[in-house]
Amino acid sequence: MIGPLELTLDHPAAVAALEAVLRGGLDVESCPPRSAVPVPAGELLLMPAAAGGFAGVKIAGVAPANPTVGLPRITGSYLLLDGPTLQPLALLDGAALTALRTPAVTALALRALAAPDARHLVVFGAGPQALGHLAALRAVLPALERATVVSRRPGPAAAAVAYAAALGLAAEAGGPEAVAGADAVVCCTTARTPLFDGRLVPDRAVVAAVGSHEPDAREVDAELVGRADLFVEARAVALREAGDLLMAGAPAERLANLSELVTGAAAVRHDRPRFFKSVGMAWQDLAVAAAQYERQH
Repeated sequence: MIGPLELTLDHPAAVAALEAVLRGGLDVESCPPRSAVPVPAGELLLMPAAAGGFAGVKIAGVAPANPTVGLPRITGSYLLLDGPTLQPLALLDGAALTALRTPAVTALALRALAAPDARHLVVFGAGPQALGHLAALRAVLPALERATVVSRRPGPAAAAVAYAAALGLAAEAGGPEAVAGADAVVCCTTARTPLFDGRLVPDRAVVAAVGSHEPDAREVDAELVGRADLFVEARAVALREAGDLLMAGAPAERLANLSELVTGAAAVRHDRPRFFKSVGMAWQDLAVAAAQYERQH
C-alpha cells in the first residue's frame, strides 16, 4: 500500500518547481490533453502527465452545487508514480494540490508580466483560489502593498479582506470599477460572463483569469482581449478550452505560451495591458507533487 503524502510546500516552492520543469525543456504544446466526462453532479477530469523522472495522474471532480451544502467545489486525488517503472509512490489530496498549483502558475506568469513597481492588486472572488492568489502574489510581487477584493458575497469578501490584511496588505472590499486603479487583476470566479469593463484596465496593468476551463465561459471581455498582449499556458490547450480567448476570437498567432515567457523568448511590453489566461494543465500538478515527494525522500 502506498501512503498519503501531505502537501507542505509554500507558494514560492511551488513556483520554483513549475519554473524548473519549464527550464528543463518541457514541451507544453505536446502535453496530454485533459479528459472531461459529464456526470450528474458536474464533471470528472482525468489529467495524466510525465516529466523529470516522475509520472502521475489527477482524478478531479467539479461539483458546482457542493458549496451550497458546505463542501468544496473541487474534489479529487493525485497518484504520483515513478517515471521509469510506473510504480506508485504516493497519493496526494487532489483538491489541495489544485489549490496550491493554480495560484503558483499565476504567480510564475505575473512575476514576469507585472510592472516591477506593481502595488495594487484587485482580486475577483473570495473562495479558496482567491485566498491562494493573494498569498502567492504577495510572495512574488515585491512592491505589492494594497488589495481590493470584489465579490458578490459580503461575508466571504470580508474574510478575504481580513486574510489580505494578515498578509500585510492594505485591504478593502470594492466593486468592478476598482480595475481602473489596478496594477494587477486576478479573476478567480465561476462567472460565465465578463466581470468588468476591459476598457477601464490601465495600460500598465496585468490581468490573469483562472476561473474556467470551458470554451463557452469567460471572466474578461473582448475589449480587454483586443487591447492586451496575450499569454497562455500552451496555445494548444488554450485554443480548446480558454473561453475568454475563444469567445473574443483571439488567433493563435497572438498567443505566447508560459515556457516562452519563463525562458525570455516572449517579449513583455508595458505600453499595453498583458493578459494571462490559465485553464490548468496536468504537468503543473506533477511538478508540484514531485517536488513535495523529493522534499520528503
